[in-house]
Amino acid sequence: MRYSWSFLLKRLGLLLLIVWTAATVNFLLPQLTPRNPLREKLMEQASRGGYIEEGFDEMVAAYEARFGLDQPLWRQYINYMSDMARLDLGYSISNYPKTVWEIILEGLPWTVGLLLTSLLIAFTVGSLIGALMVWPKANRFARTVLPSFLGFGAIPAYVVALALVYFLAFRMQLLPTGGGYGLGTIPNMSASFVLEVLRHSLLPAVALILTQMGGWALGMRGMMVTVEGEDYMTFAEAKGLKDRRMFFRYGVRNALLPQVTGLALSLSYIVSGSVLVELVMGYPGLGTKLARSIYQLDYFTIYGIVFFIIVSLGIAMFIIDLLYPFLDPRISYEKS
Repeated sequence: MRYSWSFLLKRLGLLLLIVWTAATVNFLLPQLTPRNPLREKLMEQASRGGYIEEGFDEMVAAYEARFGLDQPLWRQYINYMSDMARLDLGYSISNYPKTVWEIILEGLPWTVGLLLTSLLIAFTVGSLIGALMVWPKANRFARTVLPSFLGFGAIPAYVVALALVYFLAFRMQLLPTGGGYGLGTIPNMSASFVLEVLRHSLLPAVALILTQMGGWALGMRGMMVTVEGEDYMTFAEAKGLKDRRMFFRYGVRNALLPQVTGLALSLSYIVSGSVLVELVMGYPGLGTKLARSIYQLDYFTIYGIVFFIIVSLGIAMFIIDLLYPFLDPRISYEKS
């Protein structure tokens, strides 16, 4: 066993502290606005009928009591933390009576299917390109042509997405302009629907991969430069090991550790950094739902989605900590 009980308890305690701190900040920030989400929502509904009914203020007060917004801030905070501990995210204000969990589960498959896959592809391809850029035995294509794609990393992802929409979807009409699937299509598990979803996901996926892999390539390039000067690389070359084995087992494996840490931290980018891409492409993921809930000041949906992201990121970092000894045998969490 590569872990001690004290290490596991410390990491679990740190995970709980991070979740509590982030959840507290998540609760306080929406409270800073002077807007009243329930009053605005009910006013919008009443305006559609052309008049404001009598007793409107009483109706607002009743809904505030229903959602607990009439209580003091400290009481709301206690209720909020109690609900978070029980994973009870409550009801959406702007989509009542739909629960926050229903909204999250609607957007989660789209976010995981597109954005997580794009991040992993960008991580793999970018790290490989970065390693080949400084590997002395790599061919000319890997050392000269591939690095030219890294310029996309200096361009915001939503700008690349707009450019791809204009050229590939609008001018050439090769791919759909946006959305998760075509208008009038009923989601199902048929092969035709899956292919349609994949076709709609190509443009945002390419935009995210092109803009993300440059950072991974540059980080891997710097680490490979350091690794190549290590004694074990000289010893491996002196033993006459094959180039492929030296590259992957001795070079890439040892240079990959900081990249894996960056990958865990980048998991937060899955939602926060891709909101604009999802909005530009009309993609029905968590980023779009979070942006709409912020615009509508839907407290409970904001709380729920951000809390879900915080917990997911914390768990991902915890798992990465456990994987470190397997990535680098020199690391051990056992008591000496």
